[in-house]
Amino acid sequence: MRHLLSAADLDRPTAIQVLDTAAQMAATQAREIKKLPTLRGKTVVNLFFEDSTRTRISFETAAKRLSADVINFAAKGSSVSKGESLKDTAQTLQAMGADAVVIRHPASGAPHSLAHCGWVDTSVINAGDGTHQHPTQALLDAFTIRRHLSPGGVRRVGADGDQGVGGGLDGLRVAIVGDILHSRVVRSNVQLLTTLGAEVTLVGPPTLVPIGVEAWPCQTSYDLDGVLATGPDAVMMLRVQRERMGAGGGGFFPSPAEYMHLYGLDARRIARLPEHSIVMHPGPMNRGLEISADAADSPRSVIVEQVANGVAVRMAVLYLVLAGVPTGDAAPAAGSADAKGAAR
Repeated sequence: MRHLLSAADLDRPTAIQVLDTAAQMAATQAREIKKLPTLRGKTVVNLFFEDSTRTRISFETAAKRLSADVINFAAKGSSVSKGESLKDTAQTLQAMGADAVVIRHPASGAPHSLAHCGWVDTSVINAGDGTHQHPTQALLDAFTIRRHLSPGGVRRVGADGDQGVGGGLDGLRVAIVGDILHSRVVRSNVQLLTTLGAEVTLVGPPTLVPIGVEAWPCQTSYDLDGVLATGPDAVMMLRVQRERMGAGGGGFFPSPAEYMHLYGLDARRIARLPEHSIVMHPGPMNRGLEISADAADSPRSVIVEQVANGVAVRMAVLYLVLAGVPTGDAAPAAGSADAKGAAR
């Protein structure tokens, strides 16, 4: 795997390889010494043209846990604010010895341009571009679902911390609810989850469902209560992206109270879900808008775990991209000589 630009880059065997590798990476993070020597001598650049907390810190942590050197670049306060182009910025970073560039950019397609326009000769990982793609978020979401649920909706993980290694998400039903229109997370998740065998249903108000969604490999509904009544195995709430809508929702919905009434997840709706169902959110959350505080903090919620799983998944992606591992091979097991190397 040279680059990771889109969830569409991942066929089923490769996606399962990433998830299995992430499970082994997660096992190493339960040790007292979490660092591995795997990417010693490699340099990873976090090139962020948009604000980020979870994704940037997650990639930084993942790279450092693999012993890579990390350069964090933020557009604010850099030469970008003076008009420097993406091409010139990327070439400057490569001249400094970057082996991989993790990029977040407001323009859809920017990571693809960086990877394929001949500007640089480094691996490129998409950390979110416009409203287009966010493949590592989809991977950590799939990892979280697989860790908790086996096909058929049976709880797979408990206090023993079993990682749920192996297989896809065949037969699992996932409802993704909220601002579909502005979400890059949902586009990546629909592609990846269906590749892994899950059945995905999108739910949102008609004004927040994009034109052409009928061509996506999923079902669409405007009735949240009706979808919840079918007993989904996982319910993923999406952030209402008010910054892309203008003041007061920009006419996409009448009011926050109306949105919460029709499309928000609260304790009343959680009570209708099957006992095994889990509640997810890619963050950051608008508590009281798309999800209530009691739903976000309920025992069903795996939202905090998603953040932790993001480190293991991004360790797996960096390992597979930079260590030159062929498709079908896995990471060194937690007890192998390579995994133990950092402790020596």
